[in-house]
Amino acid sequence: MYGGNSMKKISRSKLTVFVVFLLAMTTLAPAAGAQPDQETDNVQPDQAPTLGERDPSAELEARDEIARDPMTGPRVNLNIRQIGRGERLEPDATTDVWASRGYAYTGTFSSPCGGEPDGGIFVWDVRNPTNVSQVGFVASPDGSRSNDVKAARMRSGNVMVHSNEPCDGGPGGFEIYNVDDPSNPEWLASVRIDELNAVSDAIFGGITDVGVHNLWLFRQGRTDYVGVVAQTAFDNFMIFDITDPTAPELVSAWGAEELFDPGVGDLTDVTDPDGRVLDAALWLLDGFGASANRFLHDVTITRDGTKAYLSNWDAGLVLLDISDVYNPTVISVAIDETSEDGEVNSHAAWPNRDGSIVVEGEEDFSPYALQFSITDGDNAGEYEAAEGSIGPAIADLPDRIFSGPTTYVGLGCEGDTATSADAQIAMPPAPTAESLALIQRGECAFSLKGANAAAAGYAGMVVFNDEARGDGLVVMGGDPVDIPGVFVGHSTGLAIVDAASAADLVIGADGAGVAAEAVADGWSGFRVWDYSDPANPVLASIINTVCSANPDDSSCDPAGTYSAHNVVVETRGSRTVAYMSWYFDGVLVYDITDPYNPVEIAQFSDDSAEFQEANGGPQDIWGIYKGPAPWIYASDRNGGLYVLRIGG
Repeated sequence: MYGGNSMKKISRSKLTVFVVFLLAMTTLAPAAGAQPDQETDNVQPDQAPTLGERDPSAELEARDEIARDPMTGPRVNLNIRQIGRGERLEPDATTDVWASRGYAYTGTFSSPCGGEPDGGIFVWDVRNPTNVSQVGFVASPDGSRSNDVKAARMRSGNVMVHSNEPCDGGPGGFEIYNVDDPSNPEWLASVRIDELNAVSDAIFGGITDVGVHNLWLFRQGRTDYVGVVAQTAFDNFMIFDITDPTAPELVSAWGAEELFDPGVGDLTDVTDPDGRVLDAALWLLDGFGASANRFLHDVTITRDGTKAYLSNWDAGLVLLDISDVYNPTVISVAIDETSEDGEVNSHAAWPNRDGSIVVEGEEDFSPYALQFSITDGDNAGEYEAAEGSIGPAIADLPDRIFSGPTTYVGLGCEGDTATSADAQIAMPPAPTAESLALIQRGECAFSLKGANAAAAGYAGMVVFNDEARGDGLVVMGGDPVDIPGVFVGHSTGLAIVDAASAADLVIGADGAGVAAEAVADGWSGFRVWDYSDPANPVLASIINTVCSANPDDSSCDPAGTYSAHNVVVETRGSRTVAYMSWYFDGVLVYDITDPYNPVEIAQFSDDSAEFQEANGGPQDIWGIYKGPAPWIYASDRNGGLYVLRIGG
């Protein structure tokens, strides 16, 4: 359960039940929306939803493979100056940044993956911002990364915590250090985290030693706490009492499943007779857009320690009352499913001092949306589809489209028994170089279907669901293939060949023309919420850059990542200012005193050849922190730490 130190028992009834068996899941209905799948056959029902090695950073890591070349430019720094820097010239390595008592702390991404000499927390002396120097290092556990780090003055002294996420089989949880002397951090405790809810633990197959993605140190009176974002199925938000930092105590937990079905997290009957836990689990795996789930990504807690802003991805921005840390309660949920590109993707948020304004970032690594259509015949029109992950990305194809006439080729396996139990029918060769293989789901892996279609001369494949699984969509996964592909519902597959049922399908029959196109719908920006009434937040405005709004703009580098990322909001007198980290768009600063009319006041954005040479690669800003006036701390994934100052 919670290892490394003896833990006091949490006063929640659901922790009294421990699971020693898994539920039989062969009769479960598939989750709504497109789910990853590496098809093996078409006779077994879909298996239970699984978290697998859920990794919030996986999409960014995949993008890193195409974002290493120098960018075009230069862009312009506006009203902001670089005062100092702490060099860490390691590509894609540096993650979040935090500062406390004249020292800054930066984390590490997947490579290097944990341990000495470069995987962990870097400690920087920034007391003289013109002469930044590294004065300490805390290695993360072997096989784990330390994406997030926080440091603060607590009752027990100066405390630093960092997250653990497995990147090569290492442990999850988090570590606690004393940093009274930041140059010589003293380890205090390790915390490992398992699934709390016995029923969801059974459904998801036993979840132990999960990763932690983000954390937050806070106090209530004479008690110290850390809020933790745990990669469990239920209860993603956990609060630990660390007043004695050598013996952390779990005091409460909450998860977005409570929005779907209040009380579902407290159920203990692992047979789940009413299906409540399963329904909630499927809801968590569903969501909006290309990245569809409702798990917690980040948390920000107010200075008085009484309210927590949970960025719960497609569940929206949840405001919790944690004044009673043993009983968190929901105040409101801020969500607008129509804003931006319909992704939601609540990633990180920060309130101003009195909580009347909150800025929320949406992270999105899918700037193009799939548009699939039948282009001729009686059934011409647009249809739902999911792009496969095994072939070339449609967005990388010429004109971001593949299209052509279709030929039905059956199951697309090495030998095909679709029309006869005792006959092996080879895949018919492509009639033309533009022809697309229309393939039914089942019997063999998607990768084998794609490889056979490519060998037969087809330019792409359209796989449609079998009759038993209907119009549900999956993201085709598996070994890479050389042709692009999409997955469509069963009825769409029949519409392409104008067939009434699967019994009417004939291998080699010509189908209608189809087109699968990647249409620009933007990266993502920041939402500015009016929380004048905390129980009823109102979306006041949206902030975007040229490239986050339009990835096809001529000023944008095709390899660039223009998603919004993190934010810090500062109240100074009557002004409210938001400091934003925006990957390749750098650091942006907005006056949001009027949340309905944000005004850009500064930008740190340089991709000149000289900057890239000194930076170890393109500017790629991950973290942002606003220290004591006037210093701004920004972490660059390629270059390390920057100390900035607004000029006017």
